[in-house]
Amino acid sequence: MNRRRFVRAAAGVGGAALTSLAPTPGALATPPTSQEGGQGTVGGAGGDRQAWLARVETVCAPVVRALAAGRLRATMPVESSGTGRAEVTHLEAVGRTLMGLAPWLGLPPSPDAEGTMRAAWGALVRDGLDEAVRPGGPDRLNFATGSQPLVDAAFLAQAFLRAPSLWSALSEQTRSRLIDAFRSARVILPGFNNWLLFAATVEAFLKTAGDATWDRMRIDYALRQHEQWYQGDGIYGDGPQFHFDYYNAYVIQPMLIDVLEACADDRPAWQAMREPVATRARRYAAIQERLIAPDGSFPAVGRSLAYRCGAFQGLAQAALRRALPADVTPGQARAALGAVIARTLDAPGTFDANGWLTLGLCGHQPGVAETYISTGSLYLCSAAFLPLGLPATDPFWTDAPRDWTGKRAWSGQAIPIDKAM
Repeated sequence: MNRRRFVRAAAGVGGAALTSLAPTPGALATPPTSQEGGQGTVGGAGGDRQAWLARVETVCAPVVRALAAGRLRATMPVESSGTGRAEVTHLEAVGRTLMGLAPWLGLPPSPDAEGTMRAAWGALVRDGLDEAVRPGGPDRLNFATGSQPLVDAAFLAQAFLRAPSLWSALSEQTRSRLIDAFRSARVILPGFNNWLLFAATVEAFLKTAGDATWDRMRIDYALRQHEQWYQGDGIYGDGPQFHFDYYNAYVIQPMLIDVLEACADDRPAWQAMREPVATRARRYAAIQERLIAPDGSFPAVGRSLAYRCGAFQGLAQAALRRALPADVTPGQARAALGAVIARTLDAPGTFDANGWLTLGLCGHQPGVAETYISTGSLYLCSAAFLPLGLPATDPFWTDAPRDWTGKRAWSGQAIPIDKAM
């Protein structure tokens, strides 16, 4: 985006809000924290929302700002222990950032300070997506070369599934180019594991976008295989084998929910899957809530720990969908997620001098990142912010905070007995 277009965007949404998207190097806003379990609480429940929004600006503004200016490739570092990630990391950053922020960006316009901020972000996202598919543009993203682009085409598609207004607000030209980009990802063969859901999510989005070429087979295959891979008690295998990691939260359960939400009405067999998939997701959200320790930490097991608080997308999505487990109140879920967000994003070393995320789970820990992880990958942490898509008047934000199960258990308070499905 050239400077004249950037100034037009600023004038249209309010200069103060736009300025907040551009922290200077080394001077990023520090999100307020609480003395009560690291929940990021400032002045009660309303303060919690403000603390979450402060972290959104800190974490996600570099990606959104750089892409809108056509300078994502020029400015985003590529930290990785692997090779060849510079070819794929930029789509990772964009798809994963928007996947988590989409419900918030899709809220109705409002004249308050948050509404002004959201309008500013929306303008930059629209300009950025135009840059992402502009022929010959410096930030034209790779949707088809290598295998990784299928993953992050799916995360971008998931953003549009979660916020249809984000899609409809784009220009007709940008939508047409994006459709072509999503179709181009079909050349990538998914692995026989959670990757089947990446192909399915792209096709589910194409269906909702009115693309007559959407492929039912890719969706049906992913849904049926995951039904076969269900292990019990709310947990799926990642392919034929069970893996003790967070991929049920990173990919499997959220994409099953979103694909069925978009497509179940097309086939009675898919419609019949909705209730059991939703029941399993609620149970998995209950397990996730119980994994959170009193200090907001959680077991450091399995692959992709560098996705930080994105490991709790299952709980965050349950809150967004108002489908929390019966013994988890909205205020309890907010406190638990806030603790995880603070624990994983407030540690020294989490950001470099220019505000980009660094490799690590709690601070800068390059050794925790697999070779397939690079700077862009890390923005999957935005999934923890999904409940911002609930209006400020929702009980998630207005209920009094309540200690989560782990905090109550290890302080001698009463907790409900846990039991399998």
